[in-house]
Amino acid sequence: MSIRHSLLALLSRGPRYGYQLRSEFEAATGSTWPLNIGQVYSTLGRLERDGLVLGGGQDEEGRSVYTLTEKGAAEVRDWFATPLTRTERPRDELAVKLALALTSPGVDVRAVVQAQRSATLRAMRDLTRLKSSAEGPAWPLVLDSMIFQAEAEIRWLDHCEASLLHAAPPAPAPAAAPPVDEETDERARTR
Repeated sequence: MSIRHSLLALLSRGPRYGYQLRSEFEAATGSTWPLNIGQVYSTLGRLERDGLVLGGGQDEEGRSVYTLTEKGAAEVRDWFATPLTRTERPRDELAVKLALALTSPGVDVRAVVQAQRSATLRAMRDLTRLKSSAEGPAWPLVLDSMIFQAEAEIRWLDHCEASLLHAAPPAPAPAAAPPVDEETDERARTR
């Protein structure tokens, strides 16, 4: 998630102060990705340094406000116009976790998959309940994205489990007991 571009997009609506930006971001995303106010102000400082926003103005209540510059507006337009590529997204921690579980001795990978599947199903049910009461156009859209991602994760986990079952070496057949030689058996008992 690009906090930089998110703040620029919010500033394209007009001058804002830090807490207002944080509140509007969380309202648009349903607080799915809460922002630390320190993160907001440090990002605003970098945006100001890069000439994308102007700081220093004040609103009627004396709060410091930030205004988008033309350079900042151009960056927002470019951000909205440029699709994200898979390589620009953060690494998938679950894929990394399963890859390491597969290569770590003593880890029951099937148990890891099952635990994740259960957690993802619970999260999907919670998201579906939230969606029934979501208001406005932005929050339901974010919830739909999260529900679809959870569904895709469950499908992927099913695939992982099927691959594990297919790749697992067959369980060794129980060793057949050697035929009992009654004479040898009788001699062994009499010794």
